[in-house]
Amino acid sequence: MGALCIDPPFAKLIRGCWFATVVVMSECSPKQIHAQIRELLDSLYRADSGRILATLIRLLGDFDLAEEAMHEAFAAALSLWPRSGVPDNPRPWLISTARFKAIDTLRRRARFDASQDELVRYLEAQLSSPERSNAETKSNEEESLEDDRLRLIFTCCHPSLAPEARVALTLREVCGLTTEEIARGFLTTPRTLAQRIVRAKAKIRETPIPYEEPTPEELPERLGAVLHVIYLVFNEGYSAAAGAEVTRAELTGEAIRLGRLLTELQPEPEVIGLLSLMLLQESRHAARTSPTGELILLENQDRSLWNREQIAEGVALLEKALKSRRFGSYTLQAAIAAVHAEAESVAATDWRQIVALYDQLLRIQPSPVVLLNRAVAIAMCDGPEAGLTQIDAVLEHGELANYYLAHSARADMYRRLGRTAEARSAYERALALTQQEPERHFLQERIRQLK
Repeated sequence: MGALCIDPPFAKLIRGCWFATVVVMSECSPKQIHAQIRELLDSLYRADSGRILATLIRLLGDFDLAEEAMHEAFAAALSLWPRSGVPDNPRPWLISTARFKAIDTLRRRARFDASQDELVRYLEAQLSSPERSNAETKSNEEESLEDDRLRLIFTCCHPSLAPEARVALTLREVCGLTTEEIARGFLTTPRTLAQRIVRAKAKIRETPIPYEEPTPEELPERLGAVLHVIYLVFNEGYSAAAGAEVTRAELTGEAIRLGRLLTELQPEPEVIGLLSLMLLQESRHAARTSPTGELILLENQDRSLWNREQIAEGVALLEKALKSRRFGSYTLQAAIAAVHAEAESVAATDWRQIVALYDQLLRIQPSPVVLLNRAVAIAMCDGPEAGLTQIDAVLEHGELANYYLAHSARADMYRRLGRTAEARSAYERALALTQQEPERHFLQERIRQLK
């Protein structure tokens, strides 16, 4: 077979797929081939490393061993694929290679620790099993509800771990978010988050906590943490903490996929409410940025671009959750999103109803972020002066001192009141706190307009 070269026009289609479009191009240099394979592997890692790791943890029963083996498998692919070609199904190849790498690691350890021998023999028996091929080559569409990634999220949300550690560990090690991204969602520092993750992994090793599917009786007590994990994954995808893009479609898509799986597995009102919320928020995706990637605020969005199928599905799920009368914070947030989704414009939005829903949300889940959002809704009802008073009260508590959206909202109130110097100062504070490029460009433009 001749040298393989990924056709550049098709390279971007590879992300999130389980096949590679390749053509034989003898004029491609080894350096070009290597660079294109690296690009493919980078895309595969971003889109699917979480699922690969979840499967490896199930197969190997050891978190650190699975992570090490997965990274070695990706390194092996970078070395081998430029010569041998890209497999038709990269994920099974990577999982199989990682298992062999894990066995090699355990064999080395067994020289010093005889207790590893039994695990090596077990893994070797698995690799020789005729069922292995069928299990590993099934397509995404044929995957059952016993999804490895969802099951691993339940495992990481074990009740013996501290609540904040469960969520941080799962987001970092299973969902692939960085420590900085998680810290932003928790409104805390990356160092604090890193310490939580280290403690959680130590607890798993020392207890030990088995990597296994919880029983039906165990599912309810872990459900709250699992919902929180999926919610935070979606939030990071909906508004990325840093980078050149407003959104990260692979995260919002994965959160919705997990939400659908969880709805089938555990159709509780809050599970349905969370899926409704994610669909309603995601329905605005196409209208939230310009063709050049610039941020577009809700008031300026072309509502004809909103996904009406997602809105209809989200509203239907919301009605189902509300009828149960056992709903909670996710369903109330979905109700707020539905008011926005069904309004023809910002002016036609029922802001009084939104304030009332935020009042209900505060009763069951008090939060400075909820207070901030309520303050913005009050400004839409009663004017920027009333909104500014509410925002100042939130900021006085100090919890949102480093939350750029709080300072951006405050700046907007000053701007609307014509208090230019104060608006500029607040925008500059918000600018110093955000690392997302479209947000930075938006804030810089607002500052320029004030000048």
